[in-house]
Amino acid sequence: MDKQTSIESQGSVHVPINIFEPQSSVETSTSNENTSSSVSGRRQVTRAPEKKLTLFALRLAVLEKAATGLGTLGFIWATVVLLGGFAITIDQTDFWFITIILLIEGTRIFSRSHELEWQHQATWSLTDAGISSFRAVKSRSHIVIRACKAVFGYNGGSREVRETASHLRKVKGRYLEKKKTLNRTWTSSDVPLLPYGQWVFLSRNISRLLYWLQLASATACVVLSLIKLVKQNFGEIEKGDTDKRNRKSALIIFYSLALAEAMLFLLEKAYWEWKVIIKKLLDKINDECELGPTGMVSVRRFFYDAYSKCVNGSIFDGLKMDLVSFAMELLDSDSSDEQLIGVRILKNFTKNQRFSEDTLQKIGITITVIERLVEMLNWKDPQEEEIRKSAAEILAKLAGKKQNSLRVAGIPGAMESISCLLNTHRNHSATACGEIPRKEIISDKENYGYWEFNQLGLQILKKLAHDHNNCGKIGNTKGLLAKIIDFTHAGERLLTDTRVTESQILTVKRSLQVVKMLVSTTGGTGRQLRSEISEVVFTITYIRDILKYGEKHPMLQKLGIEILTSLALENDATERIGATGGVLKELFNIFFREGLPENQNHVRIAAGEAIGMLAFESATNSHRILKLKVSEKLVDALDNPLLRINAAIILRNLCIYSGPGFFQQLRGITMAAPTVLREMMTQENKLQEVMVGLAAHVLGYMTSNEANAMFKKAGIQEYDLAMALVQILKKNPQPQTKIPRIRRYVVELVTWMMKNNNKNIDIFKHLEMEEELEGILETTSEVESFNIFSGAIGLSRYKTSIHSLVEIAMDLIKDE
Repeated sequence: MDKQTSIESQGSVHVPINIFEPQSSVETSTSNENTSSSVSGRRQVTRAPEKKLTLFALRLAVLEKAATGLGTLGFIWATVVLLGGFAITIDQTDFWFITIILLIEGTRIFSRSHELEWQHQATWSLTDAGISSFRAVKSRSHIVIRACKAVFGYNGGSREVRETASHLRKVKGRYLEKKKTLNRTWTSSDVPLLPYGQWVFLSRNISRLLYWLQLASATACVVLSLIKLVKQNFGEIEKGDTDKRNRKSALIIFYSLALAEAMLFLLEKAYWEWKVIIKKLLDKINDECELGPTGMVSVRRFFYDAYSKCVNGSIFDGLKMDLVSFAMELLDSDSSDEQLIGVRILKNFTKNQRFSEDTLQKIGITITVIERLVEMLNWKDPQEEEIRKSAAEILAKLAGKKQNSLRVAGIPGAMESISCLLNTHRNHSATACGEIPRKEIISDKENYGYWEFNQLGLQILKKLAHDHNNCGKIGNTKGLLAKIIDFTHAGERLLTDTRVTESQILTVKRSLQVVKMLVSTTGGTGRQLRSEISEVVFTITYIRDILKYGEKHPMLQKLGIEILTSLALENDATERIGATGGVLKELFNIFFREGLPENQNHVRIAAGEAIGMLAFESATNSHRILKLKVSEKLVDALDNPLLRINAAIILRNLCIYSGPGFFQQLRGITMAAPTVLREMMTQENKLQEVMVGLAAHVLGYMTSNEANAMFKKAGIQEYDLAMALVQILKKNPQPQTKIPRIRRYVVELVTWMMKNNNKNIDIFKHLEMEEELEGILETTSEVESFNIFSGAIGLSRYKTSIHSLVEIAMDLIKDE
């Protein structure tokens, strides 16, 4: 009989396999909703640190536009009023003063209008991104000063110099490494504008030149304006000369406008230097955002863009910017430097507890960004390794939320892109005997990127596999299942070598977790996945190696055992597992293993569940188990509180499915009858259920005389047993999800007792068993019709319905 004759596809239901009792998926979802609501209730609004930068950019823009406005007014006043109206009558010195001021102000305005463009260009290269000229000169002078202090014995600077030199060497090394490949386009900061004097005319130095030119122009303007305003030597005005009567006022107004403009500009620059250099605003924002050492590149670039928007458009345009949107825009850039800036920001924000939720929400609703991140997983260029890794880390975080995981998996080619992260690089000649290459064991650093990409790929798949539909997509992706299973391989050397790295064990663990989630999927998708995974010839063999050599790694053993338990839901997989040499033996070795720490008992329990499932409805596996001669150990395990439930389930399945040919081998389990009856009459819940279920089959291997002798020897009266069975039915007037089979098992035992001894019929009549049986008929539910469950889904319907069992028992009572 097929173990899943009654399974229907359940949509997106995805719950763990539970072979004992059903679990309500409704309760699970409700608890999840309560949890999420409580989390959202505790959520605190976090102020974005970059708001300080956008506000700073707005204030600078106000000063800049005010200075520009005054400069425009002064230029108009000079050209229209002074040079136009008084060009002949003004003094020669005033003429040249005005001309010089207009020229230098024109130079300053020209420099200012183009400085931001060059500064923006400078941020395109990570080697000198966002370094303003004053900051660069100042920082370089500091390096020189520290170096001089080190030379002349000032110890406080030697360490800083060494650290600075070391950092510059590392940056230079990385930069030169990137430049080894052929570049077909120019980097804007390296463009030589003239064929000679390339260093002077490199575009990354132009912004510095323009910056200092502005400062010089503004300073000159202040000096010249003050000289004329203080001296006010505007020439003599003769009596009756009406053409010169307003000349002085006009000149004072002009020089005042020029002075005000220059002072505003210098105030802006002073404010800039105070906040950036003295107060270190950019550094503080970087620290508050927790972007790390490379974050200053991102912060500077963000600030320049915000400031440019405020200056070139409305002063409020920069206030609309935030680092997350800024980073998402950079992902679409054709520049690898800009892409790197973008993914660094998003990676750090998704890992930051304060910003993670908002960042993931914003990414999750922007499909184009998700598509871009998925596309980056396919990049194989060594120069783009950090971009690819960061994109994988972001997706690993993003896939942790159900709605986002559906969006990620819904992108065409997403699974194939994730599959590109998985690359085993196995040396199969070395692994044929269960070993791995020595290089993989000795040094993990040599394959750092290789192992890390594997783990990220498995981590993404693990989170995606929480959804039923995603599991189907994983299974339908060509070659992906085989890759995942290949990572579950861990030979004797890997599992027993003390030099093995944590990353290798973690890779095996994550791959096993993914396989476990796939095989525990419900519905038709689950059947298909279990069938495909069991058909991969290495699956069961790799798990057997983990069971055999993985004593130092109990978590790996437990995951492997749970995979076998889920695979055993399929008849074909059950037979494959049993036919793989050593699997049943290793499961029993774990089940009976003594001396394990208490925190590893879960592995023994899982092994018992797996054996019970492998023996369920499988005569072949039952025969294999009996050949291992473990019946006596199973009987002894009934006295072990840790093992007795699973031992009872295994014995019951052996009794049912072994067949008549093994009657003599199973006769030994009759020794367990007294223990079974005592536990059944004194215990409750799950233990009571399995003992009642085992009792009818254990007693079935006894003749009437043997059974009567056993009752006397055990000191148990049949009347007491009958009373206990009636009480069980009274306590369970309705089927219970925790013990859904107990009423069926009671009816089976009642039927055996009445057939074994006619006197028991009168006892049950006296105890009003007939009324209890009628109550079962009226309250029977579908939950009592199945042997095993996968969450809320029943698997393997009983051949004999509980109605038929009750009618047989009632007929025995009535016929008496």
